[in-house]
Amino acid sequence: MKKDALLDAAETVLSEHGTQALTLAAVADRAGVSKGGLLYHFPTKEALVKALVTRVIEEFDDLIAEHDDGSPGSYTRAYVEATFTVFTEGDRTHRRWSAITAAATDPELAEPLNEAMARWHGRGRGEDPDPVTASVVRLAAEGLWEVMSHAPEVYGDAELAALRQRLLALLDAG
Repeated sequence: MKKDALLDAAETVLSEHGTQALTLAAVADRAGVSKGGLLYHFPTKEALVKALVTRVIEEFDDLIAEHDDGSPGSYTRAYVEATFTVFTEGDRTHRRWSAITAAATDPELAEPLNEAMARWHGRGRGEDPDPVTASVVRLAAEGLWEVMSHAPEVYGDAELAALRQRLLALLDAG
């Protein structure tokens, strides 16, 4: 069994049953492996959660990189595009943020996310033509992440598309 399949199983447990249900036994059961098979890759629950958080961060970084062409202001545009890519790829948002919620219960496990957040919101500030507007746009996207992680049904595809367009237009107007 590959690590990604185990992480997928952990995300499913988190999204379907919440952080209290995230146990090594539950993840092994969901993945269809023995607990020993899971322990081979993730010797503790903390190691599993850390891997979940790391994967979320890396995937978001990769999405940003796909859209960032290095031109002035492109980082914040890429951040918006990456955000809405996640929102429009099915159940991905809820599952990913469930993993982050699990990490937030322990400051040590949340540290990589805190560092990524500081990087995501710190980068681009010197590169954006209008740094204040860029900050407002990134903070609005962060607020949308929060809403979507708790109530993903609030915004449908058409509303998300309109929000994406408005945030990008704010950057163009700035």
